[in-house]
Amino acid sequence: MILVLWDIDRTLLYVGETDRLVYREVFEEVVGRPPVILPARGTGVTMPLAVRELLAANDVPDEDMQRLADGIIERLPEKLMGHSEELLTQGRLMPGALAALVAVRQSELFLPSIVTGNLQRSAEIKLSSFGLASYVDGDVGGYASDNPHRPALVRIAQERSEKAYGERFNHGNTVIVGDSLQDVLTGREGGAKVVGVASGTTSAAELQSHGADRVIPDLTDVDRVLQSITEVVNGG
Repeated sequence: MILVLWDIDRTLLYVGETDRLVYREVFEEVVGRPPVILPARGTGVTMPLAVRELLAANDVPDEDMQRLADGIIERLPEKLMGHSEELLTQGRLMPGALAALVAVRQSELFLPSIVTGNLQRSAEIKLSSFGLASYVDGDVGGYASDNPHRPALVRIAQERSEKAYGERFNHGNTVIVGDSLQDVLTGREGGAKVVGVASGTTSAAELQSHGADRVIPDLTDVDRVLQSITEVVNGG
């Protein structure tokens, strides 16, 4: 069995400006003033690290950093839920995402789950809003709420999957499917193969040069998606 760890943002779905709206609103609630600078788009950085970058970029003193970061992180999922309508009106499924998820879920060869820079509750809100939650076993995924260091999430997902399914998962049979350089780094440092998807802000050439095992333009060719996953595991 191959553990397939899907990235969410810009791989399976795109939420438009909703994430940045949530950051802005929660920052103002917790810090007491609006942010001047917001997190960069499409980097794949985990939410806890993005929050600390947000605070630093907006001149929050070091001595207040941890307290304010904790306050923001705690409120992010609830605030995102409050913008569930915007998720659908401003966001969209990425091309081919649903068909690819269905194909992976239906195959006995694959165990589909998630590895993401989102907090677990935020990930669940996004997947449920777009009707994707049933196509992955989210309970065995790796989330930023588990560890802000994204490569550590691979082993977390592997261990959860091993406990739930009774099979061993390691670098040889774990594949991340994602769009960012953070996805590539997560796989290389965390212990997984990587199928890069050039559907986000990172080009196919960049994904390839940074070490993705395979790169595909998007998820629209389902057969190519499945073939890419199996080939990186089989060394083809």
